[in-house]
Amino acid sequence: MPAIVSVSKVSKIYASGFRALNAVDLEVRRGEIFALLGPNGAGKTTLINVICGIATITQGTVLVGGHDIVTDYRAARSMIGLVPQELTTDAFETVWATVNFSRGLFGRRRNPALVERLLRDLSLWDKKDSRIITLSGGMKRRLLIAKALAHEPEVLFLDEPTAGVDVELRRDMWKLVGTLRDQGVTIILTTHYLEEAEELAERIGVINNGEIILVEEKSALMRRLGRKRLTITLAAPLARLPESLAPFALELSPRGTEITYTYNARGDAPAEPPTIRPLLQALEAAGIPFADLATKESSLEEIFVHILRSRP
Repeated sequence: MPAIVSVSKVSKIYASGFRALNAVDLEVRRGEIFALLGPNGAGKTTLINVICGIATITQGTVLVGGHDIVTDYRAARSMIGLVPQELTTDAFETVWATVNFSRGLFGRRRNPALVERLLRDLSLWDKKDSRIITLSGGMKRRLLIAKALAHEPEVLFLDEPTAGVDVELRRDMWKLVGTLRDQGVTIILTTHYLEEAEELAERIGVINNGEIILVEEKSALMRRLGRKRLTITLAAPLARLPESLAPFALELSPRGTEITYTYNARGDAPAEPPTIRPLLQALEAAGIPFADLATKESSLEEIFVHILRSRP
């Protein structure tokens, strides 16, 4: 798929001399959901602000739909919708008026049917005449999404879109994001809920200290760095593991009732990877009966922590 957002050698240096971004290269494909992950202060929001034209670029170039964000600002910005972390709305304006105003800011003609559809999709229609100050935090978050979509952008930035939102509403918003992607909207997501990135994203980018350290297909990343943990519940407690099991680098629980085996999940037999069979055979040979087996795969969160810890 061709790139709709192209970031090339982008740096952002503030007047204090602090370098928030350092020669960042990134391409986001048209129509994908791309998750940009990183710890606090890594440069996620700065990169979004640079692409959206909120922060002035120091070095490099950014193209959105082929339009340079500096030399062709209006065309580039008209393709972008941004849902910021902060709730930046006029507290005494009505929901209906603020969404219509956002559309008008981009020179779009009034389209009441579109605004109604957005408000209905975001469960805000019954609040259309309410003043923003009366809305709950979750409703205000959904209102920001409606404002960002009002001018029908092709690229939507979601900067921590479900922060402070309850679990049920978060899952409703996930469905909305999937629907937007199906309609052809490219979505760039930052989130501290790594379950959210794992659920939604097709590709993952990791930024740290102002540098992109990884960009990879989510499925490939989880295959490459993912591990499985096999927990074996023993039929009787063990005081210690026999020497014959040392090659498997097992962990015995403090009470001696469980053995944990961490292994690479890749194998030719999906139901039972071949790396498990030798262990089970070794347990049988050592005369260690077990009562139960359970496996757990690495989450994206665990992989993310591993990536950050392995960096020099």
